[in-house]
Amino acid sequence: MAAILTKTLQDLELPLVLEQVTERSHNDLGKAAIMAIRPSTDRQTILTQLGQTSEYIASFSNENRIPNHSFDPISSELKLLKIENTTLELGGFRRIGAICITVNTHKKFFKKFKEYYPLLLELSEEVENNTEIPELINSVIDRFGEIKDDASVTLKNIRQEINSVKAKINQSFGAALNTYKASEFLDEIRESVVDNRRVLAVKAMYRKKVKGTVMGSSKTGSIIYIEPEASLRHSRALNNLEFDEKEEIQRILNELTAVIRPYASLLSDYQDYLIHIDITAAKASYARDINAIMPEINEENRLYLKEAYHPLLYIANISNKEKTWPQTIELHPENRIIVISGPNAGGKSITLKTIGLLQVMLQSGLLIPVHERSSVCLFDTILTDIGDNQSIENHLSTYSYRLKNMRGFLKKCNKDTLFLIDEFGTGSDPELGGALAESFLEVFYERGAYGVITTHYANLKALADELPHTTNANMLFDAKTLEPTFQLELGQPGSSFTFEVAQKNGIPYHLINKAKKKVARGKLRFDATIAKLQKERSKMAKTGSRLELEESKARSEADKLEKLNAKIKTKLENYQELYDHDQRMIHLGNKVNKAAEKYFLDKKKRPLVSELLRIVETENSKRKKKTAAEAKEARIKKAEVTQEVQQKVKVIRQKKKVAKKKVQIKERNAPRPVLKVGDRVRMTDGKAVGSIDSLEKNKAVVNYGIFTTNVSVDQLELVETAKK
Repeated sequence: MAAILTKTLQDLELPLVLEQVTERSHNDLGKAAIMAIRPSTDRQTILTQLGQTSEYIASFSNENRIPNHSFDPISSELKLLKIENTTLELGGFRRIGAICITVNTHKKFFKKFKEYYPLLLELSEEVENNTEIPELINSVIDRFGEIKDDASVTLKNIRQEINSVKAKINQSFGAALNTYKASEFLDEIRESVVDNRRVLAVKAMYRKKVKGTVMGSSKTGSIIYIEPEASLRHSRALNNLEFDEKEEIQRILNELTAVIRPYASLLSDYQDYLIHIDITAAKASYARDINAIMPEINEENRLYLKEAYHPLLYIANISNKEKTWPQTIELHPENRIIVISGPNAGGKSITLKTIGLLQVMLQSGLLIPVHERSSVCLFDTILTDIGDNQSIENHLSTYSYRLKNMRGFLKKCNKDTLFLIDEFGTGSDPELGGALAESFLEVFYERGAYGVITTHYANLKALADELPHTTNANMLFDAKTLEPTFQLELGQPGSSFTFEVAQKNGIPYHLINKAKKKVARGKLRFDATIAKLQKERSKMAKTGSRLELEESKARSEADKLEKLNAKIKTKLENYQELYDHDQRMIHLGNKVNKAAEKYFLDKKKRPLVSELLRIVETENSKRKKKTAAEAKEARIKKAEVTQEVQQKVKVIRQKKKVAKKKVQIKERNAPRPVLKVGDRVRMTDGKAVGSIDSLEKNKAVVNYGIFTTNVSVDQLELVETAKK
């Protein structure tokens, strides 16, 4: 168990995190076990728990969902099984059977999907598989929780007799009901049921007229409930049989309890297994809600939290629809201690608590909300001094309490310690308290401890610059708006912006100026220098971020242009090859055409064959011999280029066709010109131009020079009007 005090866990608010985890648990035993979780230092235990939780998270997003693990606790049954000659109740057997079935289902599931859930498979294999217990219980108890008729031969016979007697009771009661039904002895309801027995509803005035045993009366006394005399004998027999039935059931349950008693230890393991699964499922559900992961766990004493979120703040801000600012911080052997400074309400304490809480969460087997590139180590001891620790019970002031706390730090602090101190040195005279805090910090440093402190003291900031493995950090503050940015920056101390914040909050300027005069000039200049450096650093950081973004965009555009240039170059080469090939084919076709024309004129075959052979040999001499693979590749390439060209040609033709259609529609919709004799015209689907010789009844005689034709005026379009 890690040397981590309960007060440390409370300072870091781990119990509040565990309460949120319990809200995702399915039963009280799981909730109690979650609240009892404490940090560990056993590396293997932590890795196993984190790995199991990660595997469970994976089941949320794949089709192989882990089976339901809900169960009713059997703690009271386990206690009874430890006591000889005790008998379990029917409900207890049902709970035991259900737990056995649930565990067996889990074991089968994890064995089937062992590639997905290796750690959970290993956990399930720690408990023995058992199908005998549910089989024994099912042989005695049915799915409704009742003892089966065939649980024993005796019980079966008894229940058969009970059914027979009940039939006789109903028969005799029916006869009595029919006898008295015709009379006016019975009330309108005629019959009722008292103590599970059918009774006649007799009017009070006729109670002596009906033979039988009085079983009760109505509230008003107007109705007397009587069991007929004919049914009484059978009812007594039924009572005896029911007593025998209870005795037999008790004997059966005694036997079943005795058979199951040797499995008490196994059943306890089953319950513990399901509690562990419930805890793991609750952890996984919580991790999903806070976007938590399993970071790398190193052995180099390096704590690197990238984009770390405080889980409690993250969930609260989601509810309030507010932004949560992540922090990035790193501790390693060359930078073991960080001194954070800056104005109040700038996020120093939250950053400190985030580091501590995530560390204790991780060592408690909980996944943490950080970037996947984060890397963490384990600490044997975690010490905290956070908040106003005034102890009313011990009559200690804040400063006295903090000194007592520091005494504990000095006893426990070593190279395997992580210490977290908020507002280090406060509570006493600034100069004296600062000097004592400086001495404490030097001791922690000499012992090789890791830590993060927040402070306003200038001497601690100066010490952080002097010690080789210690660094300053500040919470960034917008100097213009005097609003915190909640971002941690390593490398330089931060100004408290005391006077600037005071001025922003409406403190009169003359009071601020008066206060400045009371401060030592060197102190004021030192703080002003820090504030100025912080402003410059903030400007440089913004400029650097902007330049990095622009450089990234430029690099991205250059890569795109380079890829586009290469693609265009490749296409041009392919088109050139296709063009050269087509030109060569045209040239070859011309040669063949000439040979064909010559043969057409002289009908001489030999010169034709000779010329064709010469053409073929000339073409073959230009070809390079290729392997089958190269030839195939060339054909495929040519086919691809041809297909691409054909596709583009098709698109171009389609565009031309659409454009032509638009023109035609436009011309159709436009008002048609009035044609006159002498106008030059052409057919709408032709190219030849002629002149109109005569017009008569929407018909025109068009003279094309060589011939004339008679056409409809609607088929003509005007090319040029007749000159006057």
